[in-house]
Amino acid sequence: MARHREAVCRLCRREGIKLFLKGLRCFTEKCAIEQRNFVPGQHGQRRRAKMVGYGLQLREKQKTKRTYGLLERQFRNYFEKAARLKGPTGENLIVMLERRLDNVVYRAGLASSRAQARQFVLHGHVLVNGRKVNIPSYLVNVGEEIALKERMRQNPMVLEARNIAQSQAPWLEVDRDSLKARVVALPRREFVQTPPITEQLIVELYSK
Repeated sequence: MARHREAVCRLCRREGIKLFLKGLRCFTEKCAIEQRNFVPGQHGQRRRAKMVGYGLQLREKQKTKRTYGLLERQFRNYFEKAARLKGPTGENLIVMLERRLDNVVYRAGLASSRAQARQFVLHGHVLVNGRKVNIPSYLVNVGEEIALKERMRQNPMVLEARNIAQSQAPWLEVDRDSLKARVVALPRREFVQTPPITEQLIVELYSK
């Protein structure tokens, strides 16, 4: 499976915003944004030109794609699926990305980052309605219960994730003691506040 294999802190610096790709590290002074909040590269500190038009659209797409840990082809496929659904394409896109199983594990506070959540899923540690699902792109539905296997209850990475978990997604009912979450509603666009995403710029980019 293709995935990003280079330093992920460079991605946050390139977008100029915390994408929370490194779990606990993002909440400490070691965070790259805290130490070097400028574009990576030899001339990064000098690159201050204001972006307009295509540049803004591209950066918004890159930021969203990197936040959810997707490569270009995967992201484009989601956009095309969102365009075929009823309603605003941008909102459909964000809702589909939020419904990904790896994102749900992260939003429920059972993993400290989406990359860690993806690893849990791929290694077979995640159950959906009591059955193992090892596909990170699986889209959850209302009423489904997502849980980590019993042997993960004392896993140091899981305990760390519970300690740093951000505010709970309102469309999830989470029991962090038993490492479970239930989908009580489909996510809505207004529920997704971090990182800030202007999905209309992505629609404009792909509509050219």
